[in-house]
Amino acid sequence: MERIICLVMGHVFGLFQTAYFYGKAKGIDIRQHGSGNSGTTNALRVLGTKAGLIVLLGDCLKCMIPVIITKVVFGQSHPEMVYLLCIYAATGAILGHNFPFYMGFKGGKGIAATAGLILSFHPYFIITGVILFFGAFFITHYVSLGSLLVYAGFMIQMVICGQTGFFEGMSQAHLIEMYAITAFLAIMAYVKHWANIKRLLSGTERKTYLSKKNKVQDGENNG
Repeated sequence: MERIICLVMGHVFGLFQTAYFYGKAKGIDIRQHGSGNSGTTNALRVLGTKAGLIVLLGDCLKCMIPVIITKVVFGQSHPEMVYLLCIYAATGAILGHNFPFYMGFKGGKGIAATAGLILSFHPYFIITGVILFFGAFFITHYVSLGSLLVYAGFMIQMVICGQTGFFEGMSQAHLIEMYAITAFLAIMAYVKHWANIKRLLSGTERKTYLSKKNKVQDGENNG
């Protein structure tokens, strides 16, 4: 029952489509511009850096809030499985973000929401996620590459931490369940990024910049 409660709670939060509502406030439907994706990267490209940061914050928070609520509500009553329940809450939020029913099940790709999971899950996971994402992004300017590396790193780190006793008190059965759900999230992220993966392999993936100056300079260097 606790799993269902956390999953549903996360899903409710995840249904709030930050990019879509922000775009509507600016008089556009974000799904009809850029990549057509209702997520942080498309908001950044279409509406600018300020919009991208606002959408990033909103999409992070809609995953962070249910995870934090899960810790508060179940931390004392179910300490042996609270991290598993947090993963359920985050999964609900990411599914709600990726497949909102009121938008024809076409939302974002879940990366910003996943960032919210990493930020609220445990501080130990934040450093690795930050290094992988921003390291890849600032070197290549490929958001997709950084996102995919974060998921791979999160999956690997989850298993290593679990098998070395990091999640104290968790049974092996609960650990395996947590690995399985994390693997599901990682596979879903890779499937959602399949077109990006093909473009990365062919060298045609679009780069993303935080400033127009850098974009112009890159264009001149490659022109």
